Amino acid sequence: MSFIGTQQKCKVCEKTVYPVEQLSADGIVYHKSCFKCSHCKGTLKLSNYSSMEGVLYCKPHFEQLFKESGNFNKNFQSRMSPSKAASMFSGTQEKCASCSKTVYPLEKVAVENQAYHKTCFKCSHGGCSISPSNYAALEGILYCKHHFSQLFKEKGSYNHLIKSASMKRAAASVPEA
Repeated sequence: MSFIGTQQKCKVCEKTVYPVEQLSADGIVYHKSCFKCSHCKGTLKLSNYSSMEGVLYCKPHFEQLFKESGNFNKNFQSRMSPSKAASMFSGTQEKCASCSKTVYPLEKVAVENQAYHKTCFKCSHGGCSISPSNYAALEGILYCKHHFSQLFKEKGSYNHLIKSASMKRAAASVPEA
């Protein structure tokens, strides 16, 4: 018995798609290996893609497209200068004030002229999640409002917090051996 192939063609490469390598999204057939973000060429999955007028994007680039333009115009690459596009994904980005690693625009929280990863932006006392609208900072150390007021009430002043902040900063500036 001979195998009768499929007549379905991949939208990207226009070659025959066999069932074992087929992926179907929005009623369109692709090879799994052709299902990529049109901006970064990263391989997509059905759980992490978006499309606009048949153009595929990973979720971060689809969100970036909206944040840059205020609408979902599918050709956002042409509106951005090459140098701006390169700087958005190069190593020249801001560094996280907490972990010192690069902070990319989609993961950035900026407060008091400092950039943080969303995951690094947390209370230094209890590790609580905080946001730019519910945090307190003393000497560059972040606290949730609850712990900040609790620590003030314990001693009646912020002197012990300032001392603690100074020690944390000194410990963070000592290079590891």
